[in-house]
Amino acid sequence: MAYQEVTTTGYGTRVGNSFKAIGAGFILFCIGTVLLWWNEGRAVKTEKLLDEAGNAYVEMTDPNKKDASLEGELICGTALATTEDSLSDSQFGIGTKAIALRRSVEYYQWVEHTQEKHEDKMGGKEVTTTTYTYSKEWVSSPIESASFHDPAYQNKNMVLTTLDDAEQYAENVSFGAYKLSESLIRYISSNEPLDVAISEDLLKQLDKTTRIAYERFHGTGKQAEQLAETAVLTDSAKVAADSLQAINDSLIANAEHKKDLDYIHQAGSVLYFGRVPGSPEIGDVRVTFEKVVPAKVTVMAVVDGDSFKPFKAKNGKRFQTLVMGKKSGDEIIDAEKEANTMLSWILRIIGVLLVIGGLRGIFGFMETLLKVVPFVANIFGWGVGIVCTVIGLVWSLIIIALAWLFYRPLLGITLLALSGFLIWVFAFKGKDKLKELAASRRQ
Repeated sequence: MAYQEVTTTGYGTRVGNSFKAIGAGFILFCIGTVLLWWNEGRAVKTEKLLDEAGNAYVEMTDPNKKDASLEGELICGTALATTEDSLSDSQFGIGTKAIALRRSVEYYQWVEHTQEKHEDKMGGKEVTTTTYTYSKEWVSSPIESASFHDPAYQNKNMVLTTLDDAEQYAENVSFGAYKLSESLIRYISSNEPLDVAISEDLLKQLDKTTRIAYERFHGTGKQAEQLAETAVLTDSAKVAADSLQAINDSLIANAEHKKDLDYIHQAGSVLYFGRVPGSPEIGDVRVTFEKVVPAKVTVMAVVDGDSFKPFKAKNGKRFQTLVMGKKSGDEIIDAEKEANTMLSWILRIIGVLLVIGGLRGIFGFMETLLKVVPFVANIFGWGVGIVCTVIGLVWSLIIIALAWLFYRPLLGITLLALSGFLIWVFAFKGKDKLKELAASRRQ
């Protein structure tokens, strides 16, 4: 059931807060402006880097043989990335030959969700109704439930154990006759589940400590049995049950193991802390292991002896990449350009929104002053919103245009002309429209 809190903010407090928001709005406005300028420079420099790299690279036809003529050249080659290094998770005694070994940990917890509803009252007061709802979910870290707003859910969370995510990479990864650098190794994404085989002694030790933690929270003996028998699967638990079907199948097939270990379950790539993997309880923990296996990859980087280093463009920007599978140099460059364009537009949108939000913060006090009559304030606020949006867009276009004048003069002049046109339409045409409306009313 949802839990609600209702708070009332007085008119004086709201006006005071709105004046305080002017400073925050100015900061947002400045951040958005700087972001817009920086982003255009970043985009142009990256584009020039990629153009230079696209014209400079040569195909490495046979990475399995070292070619002295390629020393210092930007190459594009495809080969099998492989390693003979053995990696291990010392905490669980798990080892394998792989390019990378990863351990990810999830906790089954109560999660608090918040939704607010604001209502203006005559006289300038604001009534805020905050609704808190709770659901059981798998999360990446334990949640402190003592701070939950609903007393019924406070201190309801616990964990059977706490573990850290872990990741390690092989030091020696071959690319034909060459060796991949550490930064290139991290691009490899040929992930596969790692079937775990933990020693019986360690499993029994983990089972013992997990039992103690479980019984401390849930109770002992029949209390724990009744709790497990009456557990109801929520939607998220049903999803968890589906995702851990392999564990349940393994437990059924290995009944003796299940009798010995009531709180630790091992199946496939998952180590589960809890009574029943298919019906999780608060505090359950699941640990998933995966490895990065040898795979065919394409590298674009500068040959540096028996390894690789980033390509440095004339503008000082650096570039190197590794992609999965076989790709041509042109395909890689085109994909990088598309990513650069996408990032540019994302940052532009964020910058524009920051500028508009900053202006709303700066001029928001004007709307708040009229909150004594909510209907009037809402109409005025709508108008302020439009004005701030138009000014924010024009300002953003001017900043982008000025940046392009610095980096791309031709496009910059075009944008400045567009900004001037918008100002003319808004300032002069809008004024003419108001005169027409006034004249029509007098008639």
